[in-house]
Amino acid sequence: MSKPIHPTALFRLMVLGPLASRGEIKRGEAKRIIRQLAVESYNIPDSNRTHLSEETIARWYSMWKRGGINALDPKVRVDRGSTQLPESVQNKIIELKKDKPERSINQLIDMIERAGLVSKGNLARATVHRFLQQQHLSKRILPDQATIERRSFVAEYPGDLWQGDVLHGPSIQTSNGMKKTYLVSLMDDASRLIAHSAFCFGETALDIEGVLKQAILKRGLPHKLLIDNGSAYISGSLKSICARLEIHLIYCRPREPESKGKLERFHRTFREQFLSELDLSKINGLSDLNARLWAWIERVYHQRIHGGLEDGKTPLERWREDLHHVRPLLPHVVEHIDDLFYYREERLVRKNGTISWNGHFYEVQHNLVGDKVTLVFNPHTNQAIRIETAFGDNLGPVVLLDLNSNLHRKRQRPHVAPASPKEQKEYAIESIHSEYTQLCRLPIAGSKEENE
Repeated sequence: MSKPIHPTALFRLMVLGPLASRGEIKRGEAKRIIRQLAVESYNIPDSNRTHLSEETIARWYSMWKRGGINALDPKVRVDRGSTQLPESVQNKIIELKKDKPERSINQLIDMIERAGLVSKGNLARATVHRFLQQQHLSKRILPDQATIERRSFVAEYPGDLWQGDVLHGPSIQTSNGMKKTYLVSLMDDASRLIAHSAFCFGETALDIEGVLKQAILKRGLPHKLLIDNGSAYISGSLKSICARLEIHLIYCRPREPESKGKLERFHRTFREQFLSELDLSKINGLSDLNARLWAWIERVYHQRIHGGLEDGKTPLERWREDLHHVRPLLPHVVEHIDDLFYYREERLVRKNGTISWNGHFYEVQHNLVGDKVTLVFNPHTNQAIRIETAFGDNLGPVVLLDLNSNLHRKRQRPHVAPASPKEQKEYAIESIHSEYTQLCRLPIAGSKEENE
């Protein structure tokens, strides 16, 4: 039975086609053909490169002439089963991997470079991978068994599509005891850049809107926003905000996180490189945790070459490459950005010129007594701002009710001009009293006898 031909040998013979299909070729003509073959693009097996050097093609041609297609088989490495890594690097890789088996190869290389054991860019992934395999420390990744048809996609330009999701974070110590945190993130689909990400104490619509506000202030306005179908994402407030900013909301199907695969992949990297290396004993609250998060995103994640981007770009480089396609915040939007994220609730003005909200009473203009007004408030600070009509017309500010100050406050009264004598009104009691006094008045006689 003949030996099967190795796929690599078939590829090399395909490249040598213009040379191998001809008989005797003169030396100068062979050089010219090799030079032409080196200009072509190829789908090279097990490689990201697309071009071959003239030296490589000439070497393959020489091998083929000496031994035919079998000579084009890839050579088995003479150092197979061994490694050229320095012992200090070997020990560090084993130490880091055993300490946290979930660490990725990229993370191991980064930590070894930061430790000063190798120069940046000199330690190849393949070298580390082979060494881990030799040490039986290579982690096996199971294939996806889902039967639903999946199709990869990517937005054409930065700002075309953002993906949003929430990841359960660690519990941290606060002044009120231990509290669980949640990581709310928005990622640009085209560049994999994190528009904004923050740890929050909840995963409510308010938390998501706070991250969205910071994201658009930093990175402009997206055209579309791909998010979950959870209760926090389908809130009326988030829909209103996106409608005012002309952001088209797209909801994923329930229980299908693959729709946001790029952000899910970021979460995996985040667990491996941030959460696993975080010393929670040094965290002094939510702001301290977020400070470490933002430092890692800007200094590590955004600056590192991303495997999902072409031409070996970092997320920040890809974002800047087509920055002119990003929809900017216009001045009038920036001026009223806070107002777009305020909440609104309808309230009835009581007889004493107040409205109630959040357990407090607020004074408004007294001429609105009995009317229904819309209270505008900042949901992040629970601060009442103003009141509006149902159509958004400003009716003025609201003031927290101060009963002590109202004790000395001069009341507003309507100004009524005094009526003229001709315009004096008649009142029933006065008329009856006048008639009664007239009847009770005794007549005075002219003499003593008449009076008696």
